[in-house]
Amino acid sequence: MLLDNRKPQIKDKHAKNNGRSEQIVKEMLQIAGITIGGNKPWDIEVHNEKLYDRLILDGELGAGESYMDGWWDCPALDQFFDRAFRGKLQDHLKDNWKNRLHVMKARLLNLQANNRAYKVGEQHYDVGNDLYQDMLDSRLAYTCGYWENGATSLDEAQEAKLDLVCRKIELKPGMKVLELGCGWGSFAKYAAEKYGAEVTGVTVSKEQVKKANMICEGLPVDIRLEDYRNVTGRYDRVISIGIMEHVGYKNYRTYMETVDRCLKDDGIAFIHTIGGNVSKRISNPWTANYIFPHGMLPSIAQLGEAMEGIFVMEDWHNFGADYDRTLMTWHDNFEKSWPRHKEKYGERFYRMWKFYLLSSAGAFRARSNQLWQIVLTKPGRTKPACRIS
Repeated sequence: MLLDNRKPQIKDKHAKNNGRSEQIVKEMLQIAGITIGGNKPWDIEVHNEKLYDRLILDGELGAGESYMDGWWDCPALDQFFDRAFRGKLQDHLKDNWKNRLHVMKARLLNLQANNRAYKVGEQHYDVGNDLYQDMLDSRLAYTCGYWENGATSLDEAQEAKLDLVCRKIELKPGMKVLELGCGWGSFAKYAAEKYGAEVTGVTVSKEQVKKANMICEGLPVDIRLEDYRNVTGRYDRVISIGIMEHVGYKNYRTYMETVDRCLKDDGIAFIHTIGGNVSKRISNPWTANYIFPHGMLPSIAQLGEAMEGIFVMEDWHNFGADYDRTLMTWHDNFEKSWPRHKEKYGERFYRMWKFYLLSSAGAFRARSNQLWQIVLTKPGRTKPACRIS
C-alpha cells in the first residue's frame, strides 16, 4: 500500500519538473519569435515531451542530438536558426555540466595537436566521396562560393571563388604553390589548368588524397596525406582555403610560423576561413561531437595576435552572406540525391547532416558567422594589388 502511494508522487514530481522546463523553453523560444506548435515555417513541433528537460540539461548538444533522435521537427530549420542566432538563444543553453566538461577539455588539452589532427579527416571528410560528389559542385569545392559578381549556379560561384583567390595572390605560370588543407584538389586543379602553377597540397583525409590525385592526374599537382605542421620546402605562394577552422586557438601562432617558414620573402600568403564575431576557446559541442571534431572558429583578434610580428595584413575581405546561399544549395543537392544514399547512411545520419547544413546557413544569415579572405605578406615586400572583388 505504501509503494502504491509513492508512485503517483514520483510521477507528479517528474511532471512538475518537466512543466518548469517546458515553460522555460517556451519563454526562451519566444525571445526569437518561435512558437511550439505554431504555423510559421520557423516554428517547431515537439514529438517527445522529454525534450524540454533534455534542452535544459544538455543545452546545444541536447538540441542537436534530440533532433537526430526525432524528438522535434521544423518545416524550415534554416529560418529557425536564423531567428535563434539573432535572439542569441545559444547563450541561454550553455550553463550545464556537459558544456562545462567541454570547456575544461578545451582549456587543459590541445585538442588540435598533431596526434589528433587526423580525426576530422576520418570522421568527416572520409564519410564518403559519393555523398560529396552529389552535394558539391563539379570541382568538389567544399568551401564558400562567391556569388557577388552575378553567379547563377554553384559551379559558377565556385569557379568565381577559385579565380578570385588566384587573382588576389597574383598567381603566374610556373609559380610553386603550397596549399594547406587542399580538400579534393579543386584549387590545385584550377590553378594548374588556368594559371600554369605547380601545386603541392596536404590534407588529413585519406579519401581526399585518393580522389584529388585522380582528379589532378597529368597536371603538375602533388597531393599528400600530411599535417600542415610537417610541411617543408619554400614556395612562391602559401594558401589555405578552409583549414583554419581546424587549427584551434592554441595553434594559430604555429600556423603562421609554418606559413612564414615555407613562404619565400617576396611571396604572398592567403587565408580563406570562416570566422566568428567573438573570440572563443571552445566550439559548439554538438558540432564538435558529430561534424568537425575539435573544430573552432577564429576571431579577428585571435588571428591578428597570431600574425603579429610575422606578416603584414594587406587585405581582409568579408563575404559571409555568400555562405548562406552556398549552404542552401548544398542542402538542396543533398535532398535531391538522398534516395541514392539512404540505405548506406540511414535516417539518423540524414537528420544529422540536415541539421548541420541548415543550422550553418542560419548562422551566416543572422551574421553570427563570417567568411574572410585574408592576404598577407612579409615585412618589406611591395604591396600586392590584392583589393579585388
